[in-house]
Amino acid sequence: MEQINHHPLYRVHTIDSAMNSLWDFYRKKFIPLFLTSFVMGLLLQYLSTLINLNEIQSITTLDEMMVKLREYLWPMIIVSVISLLFTTVLQYYIIYNPLDPENNILRSALKSLRYFVLYMIIMVFLVIAASFVLFLGLLLIVIGVLFAAIYVLMIYLFILPVMMIEGPSIANTITRTIKLAHRNFWSNIGWTAVFVVIILVITTILSGLILVPFTGKFFQVFTNPSEASSLTEIFTNPLYIILSALVNAITLPLLPIFASILYFNGRAREEEKSSWNIQKEDSVGDNLKVEDLYSRPHSDENSDKPENS
Repeated sequence: MEQINHHPLYRVHTIDSAMNSLWDFYRKKFIPLFLTSFVMGLLLQYLSTLINLNEIQSITTLDEMMVKLREYLWPMIIVSVISLLFTTVLQYYIIYNPLDPENNILRSALKSLRYFVLYMIIMVFLVIAASFVLFLGLLLIVIGVLFAAIYVLMIYLFILPVMMIEGPSIANTITRTIKLAHRNFWSNIGWTAVFVVIILVITTILSGLILVPFTGKFFQVFTNPSEASSLTEIFTNPLYIILSALVNAITLPLLPIFASILYFNGRAREEEKSSWNIQKEDSVGDNLKVEDLYSRPHSDENSDKPENS
C-alpha cells in the first residue's frame, strides 16, 4: 500500500489552503477528470430522456401515476447506479493516481470495482438516515432543512475515501466516517457549506449559458403561454444533451477532490494530535529523575523534613 501521507492533498488544512489545493489539483488533473465526467454526463443525459415528465404531469389518477412510475423505475435505478459507479472511479483515481502514476483512469476503473457493491449498500443506509435527518430538519423549517442537507452531504463525502484507504469494511467505514466527520465538526460543516455555494454559483452560470441557443424557444413560450409544455422538448435536444454533459464534466470532479481534502485533513489532524501526545509523554519521562524514584517519604507532621528511619 502506498504511503498515503505522501499524497499532495494530505495536510492539515485551513479554509484557504483547502480551496487552493482543490483548484491546484483540479487544474493539474483536468483532462482525465473532464473526459471521464463527460462520458458519464452523456450517459446520464441520454437515460434521462427516457423519463417523460410531461406524461406524469398529465396523469390525473393515482393508479395511472403508480403504473407510469413503475415503468420509469428501471431507468431511474440505472441512472443512480451509473452515477455511483463513475463517482467510485473518480474517487479512486483522485486518491491513488498521485501516489502511483500507473493508476490511470482505466486501471482505476478496474480497481475501484472492489468497493462498488459495498458503496451501494452503505448508500442505502445513508439514504434511510438522511430521510430521518431531513424530516427533523423540516421541523425547523428552512434553516433546519438546509443544515440537515449540508450535514448529510458532509457525511457522504467521507464514505469513499475512508473505504478506499482504510479497507472495504461496512462497519469500519460507517464508524470511521462518523468519527472523522464529527472530530472537526464545525470546520467540516462550514467548508462543505462554502463548497456547496461555490458549486451552485458555477452551475447556475454554466446552466444559463447552455440555454442561450434555445432563447428563441423561451420567447415563443413567453408570447404564447399555451405552448409552455413544448419547453420539455429542449431536454431531449441532442445539442442540449451534449452541452449539459460538458457542464457536468466541468463541475463533477470537484466533488471527489473536495471529499479527499476533507478526509486527508481529518487524518492529518489525527496524526498530529497523536504525535503531540507522544511527545508530551516523552517530555514527562525526560523530566523525571532517577533519584525521584528512590526519594525517602516525608512525614505528614513536617513536610519539609524526611522521616527518620
